[in-house]
Amino acid sequence: QVQLVESGGGLVQPGGSLRLSCAASGSIFSISAMGWYRQAPGKQRELVAAIISGGSTNYADSVKGRFTISRGNGRKTVNLQMNSLKPEDTAVYYCNALVQVSWRENEHDYWGQGTQVTVSS
Repeated sequence: QVQLVESGGGLVQPGGSLRLSCAASGSIFSISAMGWYRQAPGKQRELVAAIISGGSTNYADSVKGRFTISRGNGRKTVNLQMNSLKPEDTAVYYCNALVQVSWRENEHDYWGQGTQVTVSS
């Protein structure tokens, strides 16, 4: 079993910052990509940022220049530094990882339970 545990959500005023972290644990052979998605009420889940094992990153246009994704030294963690937060960033943020549990298995997507980020004055 693979588990992803998020931390760092909360309430912040517009213009403020938050840092989300996600740690993967369990039976993990390799992780080729990790990322953050978000889902606001009444909207579809959308990609916020992703990072692959080589270090390349991808960001949604709406967060470019404000958010930064990074992998931890242990390669099983991913962080999302969110600056200049706006009310429209309010959503539940989900950690995602593309994991291979053994060399014999294909990669599968795993998801965290989500952490609420609320940007409001």
